[in-house]
Amino acid sequence: MVSSISEIAPLRTEELITELSTGVDDLSGVEGKTTTTVALDFGRITIDENLVLYLFGTPGQDRFWFLWDELARGALGAVVIADTRRLENSFAAIDFFERRGLSFAVAVNCFENAPVYTTEEVRDALDLDPHAPVVLCDARDRSSCKNVLMTLVEHLIVRATTSVA
Repeated sequence: MVSSISEIAPLRTEELITELSTGVDDLSGVEGKTTTTVALDFGRITIDENLVLYLFGTPGQDRFWFLWDELARGALGAVVIADTRRLENSFAAIDFFERRGLSFAVAVNCFENAPVYTTEEVRDALDLDPHAPVVLCDARDRSSCKNVLMTLVEHLIVRATTSVA
């Protein structure tokens, strides 16, 4: 997602999966996967002159959780990218943001040959708050990623204005 939407050349840490990742990376449901993120990705997008989003793409594996604490500090919001082939992998990220009171949107990444569900079915399966945004997307497509980020920004604005009122 970061690479698809960033207005600057993104810092990417995607590498080929090797034998060293055997037993470390869970490839169930994504057996054809050939690369994995080995650190974090970074990018930036300017929404307007007063709003610049700094984008951090972090792997979901347990060994990277220490990064999440640092990145969440000072963040206004987050996007949880959900894969319907392994929807259960989204619970840890959702719990992380809920425990910290950090607003988030769930972006359901639509892949070829992946199970297709409505946003309401995903919301129910992930036991999300009714106000948490759930958006179908293709993380490889700039316009789709833009829609996800705009949905998150709109959600943040609504939360900020309703909690102040």
